[in-house]
Amino acid sequence: MSLFKARDWWAAVLGEGEEFDQGCLCVGDVDNSGSGHDKIVVGSYMGMLRVFSPHPAKPGEPSPAHSQLLEVQLGDPVIQVVVGKFVSCSDLLHLAVLHPRKLSVYSISGTAGNVEHGVQYQLKRVYEHNLQRTACNMTYGTFGGVTDHHSLCIQSMDGMLMFFEQESYAFGRFLPGFLLPGPLCYCSRTDTFLTVSSARQVESYRYETLAVATDAETRQDAEQHSKTAGKRLTADWTLVLGEQALDLSVPSFSPSSSSIFVCGERNLYCLKDNGHIRFMKKLEYNPSCFLPYSSVSEGTTNTLVGNHNNMLLVYQDVTLKWAAQLSCSPVAVRLCCLHCSKQGVVVTLSNEGHLQCSYMGTDPSFFSTPKVDAREQDYSQVDTEMKSLQRVIRQATRTQAGRTRVGSTTVVAFSAFLNGQYPPADLTGDVAVSYSSPTGTHTDNLLNISCLSTTCRKHITLFLLFSLNVPLCVVDFLEKSEDKEGNALAFHFLSGPRVTVMASKTSQRYRIQSESFEDIWLVAKELVQRFDRHFVKQGVKDFRNSFAGPIPLAEYFETVDHHFELRVSAEKYQDLLSERAVQFRAIQRRLLTRFKDKTPAPLQNLDTLMEGTYRQVIALADAAEENRACLNQAFVRLSSATHLLILLVSLWQGLNTEQNAILEATLLPLVQDTPQLGWEESVDAAVSHLLRTCLSRSPKDQALSLSTSQLSMPKDTVRLKKHITLLCDRLGKGGRLSLASEANVPIPVMMPGERGELVALRIPALELVINSQHGYGFLTYVEYFESSGIV
Repeated sequence: MSLFKARDWWAAVLGEGEEFDQGCLCVGDVDNSGSGHDKIVVGSYMGMLRVFSPHPAKPGEPSPAHSQLLEVQLGDPVIQVVVGKFVSCSDLLHLAVLHPRKLSVYSISGTAGNVEHGVQYQLKRVYEHNLQRTACNMTYGTFGGVTDHHSLCIQSMDGMLMFFEQESYAFGRFLPGFLLPGPLCYCSRTDTFLTVSSARQVESYRYETLAVATDAETRQDAEQHSKTAGKRLTADWTLVLGEQALDLSVPSFSPSSSSIFVCGERNLYCLKDNGHIRFMKKLEYNPSCFLPYSSVSEGTTNTLVGNHNNMLLVYQDVTLKWAAQLSCSPVAVRLCCLHCSKQGVVVTLSNEGHLQCSYMGTDPSFFSTPKVDAREQDYSQVDTEMKSLQRVIRQATRTQAGRTRVGSTTVVAFSAFLNGQYPPADLTGDVAVSYSSPTGTHTDNLLNISCLSTTCRKHITLFLLFSLNVPLCVVDFLEKSEDKEGNALAFHFLSGPRVTVMASKTSQRYRIQSESFEDIWLVAKELVQRFDRHFVKQGVKDFRNSFAGPIPLAEYFETVDHHFELRVSAEKYQDLLSERAVQFRAIQRRLLTRFKDKTPAPLQNLDTLMEGTYRQVIALADAAEENRACLNQAFVRLSSATHLLILLVSLWQGLNTEQNAILEATLLPLVQDTPQLGWEESVDAAVSHLLRTCLSRSPKDQALSLSTSQLSMPKDTVRLKKHITLLCDRLGKGGRLSLASEANVPIPVMMPGERGELVALRIPALELVINSQHGYGFLTYVEYFESSGIV
């Protein structure tokens, strides 16, 4: 067991399916027993009120039943519970329970029983106030310096503070500039009320200011009165936090200490009574609750902070002193004094009702190794157990050997989901599998990951025509077709596009058609791969799958242009954001100068200009984010289109594996676009290199070297499209892709030039032989030399 764990003293699970929050827990001697032992009061959003007086249970035994003193169904959701002196004619402690539309004050008393069941506790309502507005939270204290009794202040959801002096309603005031309610706290030292507004700033209001401010029944009345008559309600001081506050607390353990603690979303603040920051602690986690309490060191304060990682941390000012692991994430934490002289027990409550009493520190281990019985061994029993274990080992070894034998496979079915509303560019991925027994059924159809079978649509303008040198029915290689004639199959991608495969009845050709060029890629790739596997399995050696051309560069360039336009838009948004950010900071500096000036000067509409600039920054950021998502989608579609282009060129020219790899590295050099390097400039540089080396037409082209300057985004795609067109043209005229050095060196050939003789034009690794009488054709160097009688 880890030392850094809260030591469990008592725990209970409250109800089933109930919800709790930070205001649902309080501690105090609510039954006025006079023993000095606190009771734990818990209310829930389901209307249940429970009172506990915990007693520790023996190890391994459940919590004793008499730990729960009271359980009552109140009927209305309990928002907050507090213990104080809320009855004017009594000095005893009473329980105030806040409901959404009602405030009730109860007394809890115990009656000694005459049998072994012990003391019986009763809940009696002293008085209640029906609220005209929906309540959010409340605080209590000696408002106005009144001693011996506590008054209550309730904050409504529409920003009204309602004050109750015991059984009487005193007055109500609307907070200025209110939008959403925040935490509420009372500071008795300065007789002020503290809250954090929706403007993310701490605001302090004096009770005297609230009492003499204009009275109003509605917020509209308050705003109207503040302009015409009466005193306008203003904050005594404010402090901008820049984040929403989780809770406020004003410790009262020492009259000399004047600190206000604010727990934010990422920071812990300690303020002076005048609103100045005493210290601030940046938190590396999201807090769920906190509680300041007294420290043993003079001039310091300890703070308990719970987080959503089930941790309870103890800070002394800004120094972390202890961290303990809890069994659940707390939403409320309190300190109390319980039975058995347990001082400073930490009480935590989770949102699901896990109530736990624990303490910090470590428990010593009293475990000692038991003595081994000095008895004689039964060798026959040992021998029997040994044989049994050996049988288990042999069986496990055979099972393991069967699972891991050479050539064995196990097929596991799994699910995959689209990452966006567009087809993927590749169906490969990394899968980590752990298993104990073979499960699932065999499937060899990767297309099921991204598409489904559907009805055929034969009237589509964009199609690609492929040829085979053997008779074949396309549907035999795919799933069962819905086409009655059995020569067509349609795929419906999960993202929307449809692709149709149709086999010719009169020739050994098939075509793949779709609404867009890039959507054909996955189906074409899968079909070509299945053809190859099928004929290799059948032992057909001269099988060939070809594409007659021409290469549909116009459709491909539409995808390139769309991707480039989004890149240009991304740069424009970046530039506009930079300009507006500079403008926003300049306005901030001017406003700060005006605010710091001792002699106030008019703002000259700087605040309006700042608000307008802020809105422009937000709008530009949203547009840039939307453009970034579109750019990611466009890059995936461009990758699909480029993969299809490489496949078509490979089938068109019959490229081997090495040449296909060179072409793929040239046209797909990036996994994703980056602000520093994009697809267009990378591909342009790679294609230019091929055109100057292995695909050059003259020694002059080979002598040109690629510029070593840094690649940058081009102004347009004209040059890139020209180079890709030239690449396909030279491949179509017999160019060979190779990285070998000898492929880049032209071989001199004799060129007689007389009528009726052969004239050879030099192209790297190929000779274009033109016969003035009999036409022209492609011949390799060896074929040309052999036909000419040179070798």
